[in-house]
Amino acid sequence: MREEPSLRIVRGHEPAGGTSHGDAAAAAPASTTVTPETLLAEVARGSNVAFEALYPLIAGPVYGLALRVLRNPGLAEDVSQDVLVDVWRFAPRFDRSRGSAMTWILTITHRRSVDLVRREQSQVDRTVRVAAEPEPEHDVVVAELERAWDAALVRRALTTLTGLQREAIELAFYQGYTHDQVSAVLDVPLGTAKTRIRDGLIRLRDAMGVGT
Repeated sequence: MREEPSLRIVRGHEPAGGTSHGDAAAAAPASTTVTPETLLAEVARGSNVAFEALYPLIAGPVYGLALRVLRNPGLAEDVSQDVLVDVWRFAPRFDRSRGSAMTWILTITHRRSVDLVRREQSQVDRTVRVAAEPEPEHDVVVAELERAWDAALVRRALTTLTGLQREAIELAFYQGYTHDQVSAVLDVPLGTAKTRIRDGLIRLRDAMGVGT
């Protein structure tokens, strides 16, 4: 297995504790023209020296593209780090007949950046959607549960919940916590706390046969 080099993307684009670009270039045969393509070919063979020489050629463009897509320096640095690891791991897959090394590397960067944008947006959309949903008629459900109250039946019904749902239900209805308080105690977003309570109530109702 090829051992990954120690990588750390920084805005100055210098690898952590690695061989300098000049030293790496000097290590290559004098007759060899040092290009991203030739360096990537050596990286594919497991050359840390070639990777250290390739690093300053690609770190700036990689970070710049990630930043343009993500518009967040921290996320751009994270993506850049992942791209550098991908370059090391997948260098053997590079095919010069299909484009330049820089095009291949920036394609990886763009794909990773867009994937991250989609994940972040999906999480935001879900949180906003849940938070904006009208409150389910919890009071009606609770009233029905109380009318059908049987301690043994309730205990059995609680076992059908997931651990997270049961914890949220116990805080909200056994200890009288508000949704905001449940969110704070469980250290989860408000929308997540509401979802756990809502789903737990629905499962409790179904398990106890309330309203059916």
